[in-house]
Amino acid sequence: MFVAQMISIEIFLSHPSYDIDPSSLIREFISISAAPALILAGSSFMLSRRYGSRLNGSIIIVGGLVTLGGMYYVTTLSPHIPVSYLVPELIIAPTIFMVVSIPTMVIGGLLFRLKPKPKRDYFFDR
Repeated sequence: MFVAQMISIEIFLSHPSYDIDPSSLIREFISISAAPALILAGSSFMLSRRYGSRLNGSIIIVGGLVTLGGMYYVTTLSPHIPVSYLVPELIIAPTIFMVVSIPTMVIGGLLFRLKPKPKRDYFFDR
């Protein structure tokens, strides 16, 4: 969702139809979609790290790949934006999230490495 929002704001800013403040929009997008997504990826890892879920690992890896590819595409759109709309958030945010997506993919890869522990049947252990 964050990648789609960033792409849409970059495309809009290349040919704006009205005056906006891109700085506040990007901060809003980060607080609404990017930060909760990173928190959910971390909590999903913490919940499944003991048992090693390949499904959760693959979802986390795909999320990291989408973020990395999307933020790279956003950086290719930046030269088309007028100088008056180039704010620091618009230049720094894609780079930060490209860097953050790499450890996210590594964390997803750790879930592939872990072997699931067999579940114990506590009824017969008495």
